[in-house]
Amino acid sequence: MNAEQPELKNISEKKDFLVRSSSLKDVRTFSREVFEKLELDQSLKDELVLAIAEAAQNIVKHAYKDFPDTDDRMVVQISCKDNKLEIAFFDNGKPVEKEKIKHRAIDDIKPGGLGTFFIQEIMDSIVFKEGNKPWINNLVLTKKL
Repeated sequence: MNAEQPELKNISEKKDFLVRSSSLKDVRTFSREVFEKLELDQSLKDELVLAIAEAAQNIVKHAYKDFPDTDDRMVVQISCKDNKLEIAFFDNGKPVEKEKIKHRAIDDIKPGGLGTFFIQEIMDSIVFKEGNKPWINNLVLTKKL
């Protein structure tokens, strides 16, 4: 947080979405609406929405790759307290294998495969929490504002 950044209001909002590619636009819209309430700088809002969209896309693409027509839902929760932003994702897809998560080489020019790179560049912390029943997967992204 820079000296010019005022104390942001505390907020916590969550919404659930069908685990489908067609829901990603709604995930981005929800995120932008929450960030509007926080009155964040436009470039920061854009970066955060990108990180959220990439994480949600990874849930659709990887956790549910064997179940493309599922009626399962994922929850996205965005919270801000004491100028610390926390974005949590909950789903019941295939359990995350943390050791297999990596982005492709940045100099390998081709579409796709950089979602985790963008998330790592934008966020301060990326944590997979376990045991948050009834959910199988719980990804938490944090950023100090």
